[in-house]
Amino acid sequence: MDRIDLAILAELEHEGRQPFAGLVEHVGLSRTPCWTRVQALEHSGAIRGYHADVDPAALGLHVTAYVEVMIDPARRDAFEQAVLDHPAIVECVTTAGDADYLLKVLSSDVGDLDDLLRHSLTLLPGLRRSTTTISLKTIKRGASVVAATRSRTIPA
Repeated sequence: MDRIDLAILAELEHEGRQPFAGLVEHVGLSRTPCWTRVQALEHSGAIRGYHADVDPAALGLHVTAYVEVMIDPARRDAFEQAVLDHPAIVECVTTAGDADYLLKVLSSDVGDLDDLLRHSLTLLPGLRRSTTTISLKTIKRGASVVAATRSRTIPA
């Protein structure tokens, strides 16, 4: 990955719907080499897809909560499949530390979150214990992944 690839990624990360002519202009390549690089970045998995950034509040989902989960290790596969199938869980990562997983869940209000926790998430296979933290305000979201590479030396 060189500076041109990073420039392409930065432009698409900033505005994935920009016309291809705009992308070509911003990165300083002609159409065919730029298209070839975009296709290579897609094929390699560096570009995972193109999507709309949907505001949960616009859909009535005003509460974001993070749920630290400890599970029975023997139920890991069943737990992960249940997480994949659960629509209120919008993100799940494995963690190092006290928790086995960190879930990000969305709900309409605190009452809805309470219902979700009591009647749905507690029924996830292998769940031993959970701790929930409610987000009050998002300070930073959707930061540039490409910008995170700035502290590294990128070949020309």
